Amino acid sequence: MPLLNPVRLLPLFLVIFGSLVLVLWTGSGVRAAENIISAPDARAAALAGSVIIIDVRSPREWRQTGVPSGARTVTIHNRNGIKAFIAQMAKAVGGDKSKPIALICAAGARSARALKILTAAGFTKIQNVSEGMLGRPDAGPGWLKRGLPVTQPASLR
Repeated sequence: MPLLNPVRLLPLFLVIFGSLVLVLWTGSGVRAAENIISAPDARAAALAGSVIIIDVRSPREWRQTGVPSGARTVTIHNRNGIKAFIAQMAKAVGGDKSKPIALICAAGARSARALKILTAAGFTKIQNVSEGMLGRPDAGPGWLKRGLPVTQPASLR
């Protein structure tokens, strides 16, 4: 009988492979959870001065619902493309890519996309208000249904 019998090695392989999958899956889940913040927590952090809320929706959406009070507005729909969006985000944080940011959109999809784009561009402390302004069943009721304050951005007044 050969020393490296595949039948005898299969259980060992399964344990090693299963452990690797578990470690990778758990690790990515933890990182994703660290990047999510609820609307009330984002509001509290903004009031405490520990985060800047940035609404990445379109100007039309800002006009329809208002934006979170104190939030800055930088649309991900920049007509000049993603590079211009990144440049506007850098301007919104005074060029400091390490400033803590909480991104919000309607229901968390665009803010999640913006988080990935900005992380790739060197921003280091970004969170996603995944329930967004309008809410989502798996994330929370949203900024508006929670009754959190909104204002019209100065650029639209």
